[in-house]
Amino acid sequence: MTDVVTPPTSPVSRERSKEIKRLSVISAARQVRMLSRAELTELTGLSPATLTPLVRDLIAEGYLIERGPGASRAGRPRAMLEFNPRAELVAAVSLEPSRISCEIADSDGVVVAHRTVRLTGDIVDLICQAVPELAGDGLPALRGVAIAAPGVSSGGAVRLAPSVGLVEGRPIGESVQRRLGVPVVVDNDVNLMAAGEHAAGAGADVADLLLLHVADGIGAGLVLDGQVRRGSGGAAGEVGFLPLDPTDRGHDGIGPFEARWSESAIAEKVVSLAPGRRPASPVRALVELAAADDRAAAYLDEVLAAWSRLIVSCACVVDPGRVLLSGAAAELDDVAVDRLQNLVSAAAPSPTEVRRAVLGDRAVLHGAVSYALSAAAAGLSTLLPAP
Repeated sequence: MTDVVTPPTSPVSRERSKEIKRLSVISAARQVRMLSRAELTELTGLSPATLTPLVRDLIAEGYLIERGPGASRAGRPRAMLEFNPRAELVAAVSLEPSRISCEIADSDGVVVAHRTVRLTGDIVDLICQAVPELAGDGLPALRGVAIAAPGVSSGGAVRLAPSVGLVEGRPIGESVQRRLGVPVVVDNDVNLMAAGEHAAGAGADVADLLLLHVADGIGAGLVLDGQVRRGSGGAAGEVGFLPLDPTDRGHDGIGPFEARWSESAIAEKVVSLAPGRRPASPVRALVELAAADDRAAAYLDEVLAAWSRLIVSCACVVDPGRVLLSGAAAELDDVAVDRLQNLVSAAAPSPTEVRRAVLGDRAVLHGAVSYALSAAAAGLSTLLPAP
């Protein structure tokens, strides 16, 4: 009779099994927030013998906080454990034309620190200096970083972002991840705005939406079935590059459509209609000027017609159902938004609701925090965008 030899258990398998059990305890505690060891046993299916050392380790790591006895229907009250959201911190970084905004948030998405620094010098150096300084004593708890860039992002590399000096592809995600030692996700800022509005703004009640952001450029963020869609090369939503005629090719990272219908283009036209300094809010200034100036009213009609064609073109392809106006486009008054809605409704192949985004400048950081939390939860070691 041949003896059956049982192969030894792999140390890797044992470590992986322990990590899975550890994550199940963290997940249960995060969901319930305050619970006893007995309730943890019920929720995780782990035996008390397995759970005891895990809980001891998580208390030492700061994930769980021992509290006093809780209410009990019968018998001696049980000691309670509370989940500590500050045990996991994430950083959200937004690259903007003249500055970098950085926030540190806990695993609930609550912002605990915020800082804005001037965009001078090397972007990677600035990020890798700002994040640790802002995290301070909480740096050991940092679990992930999300970077929003005003350009095309793929695999952590950013291109077509002239406003922050990144026209050619540069792997900023890889560089930051190597230096900070935590998972890093990089995505287009408008994608992050769409994610933010979908998580906590004007798109929280729908699964499909398109966010149209008008600034110095024009971009769109697309959410379908609850997921941000980026395309094979990360360039989905670069609607500013839509051609106006067969010869249009764009230049220096600026697309033909946005060259004519962006906030910058509108500002130039407003100044030509009412000479003076460039208005701080060109679209709002145009709407106000149009109330008393026929030339401005005619130009506003052109802007609304152009933006409606852009929205209808997108609706023909992806049928988002809801379009959120962001950036300068959100400065339209109610009358202008209604006119834009009517233009879209008259031409779109399916019902498409047009409304303003509501988070404003906070949208991109809401989205970045959401991305960073996803990266931390998944323990990503790659530079793929978070789901």
